Amino acid sequence: MTKQISEEDVYLFHQGTHYFSYQFLGCHRDGVKTRFVVWAPHAKKVELAGDFNDWSGKGYALTKLDNAELWYGSFPDIQENTRYKYRITAPNGDTFLKADPYAFRAELRPLTASVIPSWKQYMWGDQEWELLKAESDPYHSPLLIYELHAGSWKRDDQNLPISYRVLASQLIPYVKELGYTHIELLPLAEHPLDASWGYQITSYYAPTSRHGSINDLKYFIDQCHQHQIGVIIDWVPGHFCKDDHGLRQFDGEALYEYKDPKKAEKPLWGTLTFDYGKPEVQSFLISNAIYWLKEFHVDGLRVDAVASMTSLNFDRPDSEEKLVNSFGNELNLEAIAFLQKLNEVVFHYFPKALMMAEDSSDLPLITHPTSKGGIGFNFKWNMGWMNDLLKYMELDPIYRKWHHQLLTFSMMYHYSENFVLPLSHDEVVHGKKSLLNKMPGDQWQQFANLRLLYGYMMVHPGKKLLFMGGEFGQYIEWRFQQALDWHLFDYPFHHALFHYLTELHKFYHHQPSLYQLDYHPSGFQWIDPDNHEQSIFIFIRKALDLENHLLIVCNFTPVVYYDFNIGVPTPGTYRELFNSDAACYGGSDQNNTEIHFSFPEGWHGQDQHIKIKVPPLAICIFQQVLESTEEELE
Repeated sequence: MTKQISEEDVYLFHQGTHYFSYQFLGCHRDGVKTRFVVWAPHAKKVELAGDFNDWSGKGYALTKLDNAELWYGSFPDIQENTRYKYRITAPNGDTFLKADPYAFRAELRPLTASVIPSWKQYMWGDQEWELLKAESDPYHSPLLIYELHAGSWKRDDQNLPISYRVLASQLIPYVKELGYTHIELLPLAEHPLDASWGYQITSYYAPTSRHGSINDLKYFIDQCHQHQIGVIIDWVPGHFCKDDHGLRQFDGEALYEYKDPKKAEKPLWGTLTFDYGKPEVQSFLISNAIYWLKEFHVDGLRVDAVASMTSLNFDRPDSEEKLVNSFGNELNLEAIAFLQKLNEVVFHYFPKALMMAEDSSDLPLITHPTSKGGIGFNFKWNMGWMNDLLKYMELDPIYRKWHHQLLTFSMMYHYSENFVLPLSHDEVVHGKKSLLNKMPGDQWQQFANLRLLYGYMMVHPGKKLLFMGGEFGQYIEWRFQQALDWHLFDYPFHHALFHYLTELHKFYHHQPSLYQLDYHPSGFQWIDPDNHEQSIFIFIRKALDLENHLLIVCNFTPVVYYDFNIGVPTPGTYRELFNSDAACYGGSDQNNTEIHFSFPEGWHGQDQHIKIKVPPLAICIFQQVLESTEEELE
């Protein structure tokens, strides 16, 4: 990553267009010397401090480059693993120590120094994966994401986070067995407080030391790729924490944050907002996105808290005066322009990247091209679907008929964006209860409801994401300081749920109807969206060939219905392919084992209908038996 400094580097950095600024800013090998470059335009003096000078800065002064606002120094006696900070003299004469904003390595909390990394290069072995990715089409392919927090998926015997290498050996086969295509890791950049889960960062370029070295992380990602698992990381350009050694008031004045405290402060989180209009901040953040994609081969970034960036008053109390832009509305135009620029740059260098917006706002065109006025992401988390679904599922089934629209509403807007359906970590913390514990009823009904929830998510248009622990029915909320409750596998209901989700994912992979047309209206057709009295939803999912479609029935009550009429679009015979009420999944085994012949009598607005058994609190999926399939059955 070493790069000599040129006038072009300096110019582009100050123009906000140096998208590889990490290659010259920060710490680098410079022949036999170690070079340091830091942006500190307001500083009166900058020195390098560390164990080598008792953190005094004495003898290690940096020189300010002419008209560049950058400070430079090159020293022969700084070796790998050396701890360092910048000793900065502010305009008012105060001195303080700051970690390197571009440091590639940082100390393990509670220590806060930057560390000279090992300059040993990692030899990647994921060339086959990169070739496959270059030919991939994520919009028309299966996309199943397993979201996890590396610090609490599993812990060691001392209840400490496991290493990246141990994580590779244990997580990859587990995720493969479950059928996930990608894992998504909560933020991996260095952060001082475990309870922030990585969302309040001090060193954006330094992978957290909690799990090992830089090359250990690269090994983990490499192994994922060699086993055909993609890697997405959560990325946090929305705010940064106020810790003294971090970016806040970096050179004695507001530098990375807005100078106006009303724009800078995020009172809800106690953090600061980046100044998105400042060119050097744009270079810093966009380069950081490129850094993770290029140097660590990650396959995508889930951009956190987009709504907090695009709204000037995201968490501002109603009692305070609202901020407005030059057009008189509350949009942060600088942040929107930054996000557009970010996505344009990322897709220029990495056309197959997954750029996912975690956006809770109703701002339109999030996943539309910037050339058409969009923000330029290629996917957006569907927070509305998630909130409506969980609100509905938490209701006792007897009350669901009065809230039927919570499940039908998502299809009113689904095709406005390229949505991912998330059941994420945010929904199983802070008193919200685990997914299983949200479900009403006795234990059997709780598991039946959860199987139904997962089944409904799998057949609803959109790509899928589930947070760790949901796959086996974690009973208590996620605890960031403890491992998942792996002992629950010893209990039949939990083991059966894991088996169910594994089989459901296999079914998803083998049914193009469930992923090829996620973002085209021709892939979905309501048969009966209006049966609120029985809380039954019936619809069709179609593949590109539009023939081999799936007929889906979801019953959100514990009532079994016999000889239930369902309209079908074409005459013929139909068979059940999947049923969440099967005994092997922990259900009551109300299956449709026989072949169903259509009757030439209209129903649900269709010319034909079939009669089926509708299982309780379950999803069942049917497919028309085509002539070739009938011959095979004979």
